Amino acid sequence: MRRFKREDFEIKNLGLATYPSPLQPRRDEASANFVCDDRHRVLFDHAFERVAAAIEGETEPITIERSGPRQKIFFDPQKSRAAIVTCGGLCPGLNDVIRGIVMTLNYSYGVKTIHGIPYGYEGFIDSYGHRIIDLTPESVSEIHTEGGSMLGTSRGPQPIGQIVDKLVSLGVNMLFVIGGDGTLRGASAIAQEVSKRSLAIGVIGIPKTIDNDLEYMDKSFGFETAFAEAVRVIRCAHNEAQCHARGVGLVKVMGRDSGFIAAFAALADNCVNVVLIPESPFHLDGPDGFLAHLEKRLRSRGHAVVVVAEGAGQELMHTDASAKDASGNAKFGDIGPFIKDRIQAHFKSLKLDSTVKYIDPSYIIRSVPASPQDAIFCLRLAQHAVHAAMAGKTDMVVGRWHGHHVNLPISVVTVRRRKVSLQGDLWMSVLEATGQPAHFGS
Repeated sequence: MRRFKREDFEIKNLGLATYPSPLQPRRDEASANFVCDDRHRVLFDHAFERVAAAIEGETEPITIERSGPRQKIFFDPQKSRAAIVTCGGLCPGLNDVIRGIVMTLNYSYGVKTIHGIPYGYEGFIDSYGHRIIDLTPESVSEIHTEGGSMLGTSRGPQPIGQIVDKLVSLGVNMLFVIGGDGTLRGASAIAQEVSKRSLAIGVIGIPKTIDNDLEYMDKSFGFETAFAEAVRVIRCAHNEAQCHARGVGLVKVMGRDSGFIAAFAALADNCVNVVLIPESPFHLDGPDGFLAHLEKRLRSRGHAVVVVAEGAGQELMHTDASAKDASGNAKFGDIGPFIKDRIQAHFKSLKLDSTVKYIDPSYIIRSVPASPQDAIFCLRLAQHAVHAAMAGKTDMVVGRWHGHHVNLPISVVTVRRRKVSLQGDLWMSVLEATGQPAHFGS
């Protein structure tokens, strides 16, 4: 875990919060306390040895600010305007978050003017010709039943100055940005430009990454839906494999840099025999390679199910490392068909008939509605994002850490991508469940 200091977790505020929260009557009625920045905090590292070491050294352990409603808010709800934008790839739960933000702003705080920015950061730039959408409780009432984003999305950065100019022209003082690490870095840049201009505009991120690869968060929304949908596909692949002599069901799932979906899906439906993830480089050939292991499995059991994350095995395809997509990510080769072709070629060289059924459900999974559990998580993230914005906080994201909803600086969660630890309990569980070796050597 990276060495952090207490000040790394300080949340920026636009100024002193002086307006009484409109939530006061409801909380008084329920005898519920508001959250206090100083008193309600969560341990960053809750391992006993770390906490004990801090106490013995007579230092205060590093803590994170709890999210939730504050007794005093920064913005006057009657004069406030908000904007919402979704960026990057589609992910289950986007519409749930949009709906949750609109409903909480409107019904809990009385904010009536909410702009939907179409097609990601492009929507701020007039030259694209996109039309700003007015969001109301009526216009978003049913969007959670549909997948995708009602606002649309796009990839790639846009001129920060023009984005802030548009916020000013719209009279927006709260911007909610829903996206992954690249999108959140853009949100932080917007917040910094706002600060340079001494503007009172809060920028709040809601972390969206289907790969569950943002650091210092228990999970990101859409992840549970993604691996649950992947399980349904894996079951189909298992059925296909069982119905053929030496049948192989090969499923490619999302996971550019992190193999969480592949790992969780394999554990959720314990019929997977091999999981290939980006964190664990592997060899195809040789006595200890993947193909030899698969051959042994088919000779002994007659069928196999293989799950491969999209970012696995890139070193095998010799792709151009300098090629980038619109988001600045390295362009990956398509590992699924590559593995399929190598499996077929291997068994053909042995003069053994085999059948490989390859399934790539990626875009189907991305566009489905959120599962009930994810929908609840999306709503709570949306509520906490609104509470933070109304309190005048900025350049931060809402998330969950050690089971608590917290406010985190964008700079902390984008410092690097979270990955599956090859020495951790999750990957050990996968190895035990599949029976595959820890490494496929040459």
